[in-house]
Amino acid sequence: MIRSTMQRVPLSLNQILERAGRLFPGSEIVSRLPDKSLVRHRFADFYARARKLAAGLRALGLKKGDRVATLCWNHYAHLEAYFGIPAAGGVMHTLNLRLAPAEIAWVANHAQDRFLIVDDVLLPLLEQFRAQVNFEKIVVVPLTRARVTAPFVDYEAFLAAAPDEFDYAPHEEDDPIAMCYTSGTTGRPKGVVYSHRSTVIHTLMANQPDHWGLGARDTVCAVTPMFHANCWGIPYACAMLGVKLVFPGPHLHPEDLLDLFAKERPSYVLGVPTIWLTMAQLLESQPEKYKLPPGMRMLVGGAAVPESLIRTYARHGAHVTQGWGMTETSPVGSIAYVKPELLASTDADARYKLYATAGLPAPVMDIRIVGENGAAQPWDGRSVGEIQVRGPFITGGYHDTPADPEKFTADGWLRTGDVAAIDADGYIRISDRTKDLIKSGGEWISSVEMENALMAHPAIQEAAVIAIADPKWGERPLACVVTKPGKSAAADELRAHLAGTFAKWQLPDRFEFLDAIPRTSTGKFWKAKLRERFK
Repeated sequence: MIRSTMQRVPLSLNQILERAGRLFPGSEIVSRLPDKSLVRHRFADFYARARKLAAGLRALGLKKGDRVATLCWNHYAHLEAYFGIPAAGGVMHTLNLRLAPAEIAWVANHAQDRFLIVDDVLLPLLEQFRAQVNFEKIVVVPLTRARVTAPFVDYEAFLAAAPDEFDYAPHEEDDPIAMCYTSGTTGRPKGVVYSHRSTVIHTLMANQPDHWGLGARDTVCAVTPMFHANCWGIPYACAMLGVKLVFPGPHLHPEDLLDLFAKERPSYVLGVPTIWLTMAQLLESQPEKYKLPPGMRMLVGGAAVPESLIRTYARHGAHVTQGWGMTETSPVGSIAYVKPELLASTDADARYKLYATAGLPAPVMDIRIVGENGAAQPWDGRSVGEIQVRGPFITGGYHDTPADPEKFTADGWLRTGDVAAIDADGYIRISDRTKDLIKSGGEWISSVEMENALMAHPAIQEAAVIAIADPKWGERPLACVVTKPGKSAAADELRAHLAGTFAKWQLPDRFEFLDAIPRTSTGKFWKAKLRERFK
């Protein structure tokens, strides 16, 4: 019998905070305030302030496992909460400020949040549901520098009054540190709870060179909200490596972001496709006014990224990396890059098609696709099934929610609800969500593929394809499109555009031209709203 000689040291987020303060005290955190001014902190400040936040929460009576909610935009204090709340032994719960007030209240009550950290600019939102919740203490971040009055507590005063001495709360690596609720577009949101272990493993996994690939010389602009799946986990990697962070605050319009890019020159940005689609139009229509930092890398996820968008940003010197994942997967489940053996055997067009896939499965995660008959499908690029995953950063259940066979298999795999094929090289091609597939005459039509094809048309800005009932075929596709400013396209023109890719029977019978496509709180097309509107 031989035994491992390796030490058993628990994985801990506190190790990342200590590393950030000790090794990278001079690294910078830039936050855009509501008045669009910039405030700068060093990692030394971040380290000291996160520990003061932890000490203050402990003095309030926070006990191990207590939930502390945040209702905040992306900025320095939210980053301090990412590390300070777990350092005290608490669980950071990011509230999605884009939900309806009653929904926010339901989520906070379901999580049993004891305390709240909230931006002063979001106090009007808080007032819409404060009577429905029972926070013991509300700490207000004075981003506008306005005076904070009772019953609220000023965040800066709270840190100043916190004890100077602080020791980390004893913990195990499987103890919870953060929780995030799913968007809840098809029912009540569900809480996913992350641990020290899952977060550290996810951070190490996702920052591999062909994945995030962040280095100490990078500057990261996190456009993805910090309440959306923990900002995809990027803040943890930046703290681990001493990467400069730029936070846009509440200013997420493309013009504001381009102005911020010009000032801070980020080498890496992340966000959902919605923002980049609108920004691409500014870059294309006003190239003399708007430019991107040379060689900027872009991590885009949350919804399928059209190949046309990847090509557009390439023309402007930026490389788009598409990722797939979910709140339940911490969230990275796959990343699109071209494997070395395919670089020599593929031309530029073929490589763009690979970039437009969901990419290759993440390391240390098992993945399979399961057909309607319950059997695992081969990786042949043609056979489709639901993506199912398991691994050390994949949730095995939901907070205070009964086990659901619709979400987890009997053998413990997460049922993602995404339908895909995987080819022999391992590339995942997602064709739809199970609830969004269109079954016409017994045959499946992929709404995602049709949407991407429509958005490749020069006149189309956005497209969402849904199923509508049909007495003969069961379902038929309806295409909802938004044209670019100053552009137009007739239904017959769009149908002819699709005819090069889709069979005649797959083409939409009907097109609806909209001013805008409704979106969920995380920026995805809200197809349930469209189905309700056009049923």
